[in-house]
Parts: sequence; structure tokens; C-alpha cells
Amino acid sequence: MIRLHFTAADLRQITLAPVPDALSETALSLRLRHAPGPRGTGRLHPAVERWRRSPRAGATARAGVLAGLVAERGFVPDFLLQPGATDLDDALDLVAATPAARLATDLGIPDASGWNGGLVRPGGWAHELAQGSTAARRALAEDARRHFDESVGPVWPRIRRDAATDRAVRAEMLLRGGVDALLTTLGTTWRWQPPALHLPSPSTYDIPLCGRGLLLVPSWFATGPLVMYRPEAATVLVYPMCRGEGPDDRPEALGALLGRTRAKVLALLRTPATTTTLADRAGVSLAAASQHAAVLRGAGLIDTVRTGTAVLHSITPLGHSLLAGA
Repeated sequence: MIRLHFTAADLRQITLAPVPDALSETALSLRLRHAPGPRGTGRLHPAVERWRRSPRAGATARAGVLAGLVAERGFVPDFLLQPGATDLDDALDLVAATPAARLATDLGIPDASGWNGGLVRPGGWAHELAQGSTAARRALAEDARRHFDESVGPVWPRIRRDAATDRAVRAEMLLRGGVDALLTTLGTTWRWQPPALHLPSPSTYDIPLCGRGLLLVPSWFATGPLVMYRPEAATVLVYPMCRGEGPDDRPEALGALLGRTRAKVLALLRTPATTTTLADRAGVSLAAASQHAAVLRGAGLIDTVRTGTAVLHSITPLGHSLLAGA
């Protein structure tokens, strides 16, 4: 069990990463491919499971030196998490600028683990990277770009869309129930018992946030929590994002669609809403709102995500396109 200990100052400084972290998603996709099964969240989302079984996931065999950094169960070096980066190139630039001493600490080389662990059996290339080798840094960047392009890139638009949906869910939780609701609904097996957030883990750690806050980073490929303690900044918590049900997840064809009320419901979901809120906005019963949402979701025009007892609907790019055409 990992316990994150909050002070009042930490609770005032909980933030959410504005975009998915391309580099950590690249690394976590490798770890998911090699893992025997999902950890900490139950079965994989259908879209993630399809990716895992697809030929593009098999491109991990060509991930090169990157694979050696994430092959060990449960460990990802801190420098592969760059939540402040805007895209993959930005993240790799930040890695290239990381001092060799910090790389060594993150890898646990030569003999002391960093803040968040280290490689158990670092190979020769990892030692070169820890020593600041330019060639080693270049190899890491090239292999990370290749793996992203071949394996992650094809689903990156979906990842960005689901990340936007997840942000809407977190905002709704914060509006509905404050920080307690936000932290309570981050994970189905996670427990918020003020002033500590309890995360499932085979190891036991107590991590004080020390008034620097918590940065939440949603991940499409994560199957459980990933914590990066930063002594000079907010601790980072990577969590499995809420993933919407898109048209690929619901194979039903565009059915009997729209009509005046349903078109109104679709337009109203330009702003994400729960079923109850949607019913109030549209002036229909709760049952009718739920039925309209089900038809729109089956047609791929809206996403629906569940977290705890809450259900949140939001319009998809296809839904936006349909409204724009109308």
C-alpha cells in the first residue's frame, strides 16, 4: 500500500496535467505489452485490449533500448515521466537536458536507488546513459520516437480524446463534491481516508506531499497507480484515465437517430453533463435522457464514462461534425 499524506496546502494545490504525457505513455505501452495482465484496475478497457492484441502492439520488439528501461515489473525511471511536456519531442528534449547525475539516480546506478526505485539489473547501455553518454541519449530518443510512431501514434488521437473526457469527469467530480469527490473517484480500488490517499501496491510507502501539492496525470496505458516523488516540486500521480465508449467500442450501426428532442440532447452535450443534469437541461425525464444518451452513444456521437456512482456524457468529434453539418 502506498499512502500519500496531504496537508491543507497540498489539498489547495491539486492540479491536472493539461495533455497526456506522450513519453510516459510510450513507456507504459511497452510495460503493458510485456505484463501478464492488468494490475490494480481489473480487466482492460476494450479499446486498450484491442490495441494490446493488434499488430501495432507487437512493434515493441523494435523498441530497442527503451524496452530495457521498462521491462522490470512496476518500475519506470522518473526521467521517462515528463508531465510538463507538450508533446513527445518536447519530452525528449527535457530528457536530453537532464544532468547525468539525475539520470544515474533515477536508474539506481551505481548502487543506490533513486527516490522512486531503480533497475535491479541495469545493463551496459543503462550505465552509459547514467554516465551522460551522448550516444546513449541519442539511442533512447531514436528508439522512443520509433516506438511511438509505430505503436502508440495510431491510437494517439483516441488517447487525446479520452484524456479530454477524463478532464471533464474530474471537473464534474470537483464541482459535485469538492476535493473529497475528486480523490475518492480516481480509482475503484483506491481509498481516500483524509488526510491520506491509499493506493494499492505490493510495497508499503508513506509519502508526505510536504505542501507542494499533487499533479494528476491521466494515462491510457496505465493499469494502476504510478507515483513519482519530486523533492523540489509537486508529487506526480499517474492514474488510469476514464475512457469513453466510442464507435469502435459499440459496434451498433447508426440506428434510428435524431429527431428534434434527440438533436437537442446532442447539442446540449457540447458541455459534458451527468444524466440528471442532461434531463434538467433538456426538460425530459431521467429515463428519457438515459435512453437518448444510449442511442447517441451507440451511434458514436457521444462518449459516456462511469466513475463511482457518477455517469458523465460528452460529445465526440463525430457529434460535433454532425452538428456543424446540420
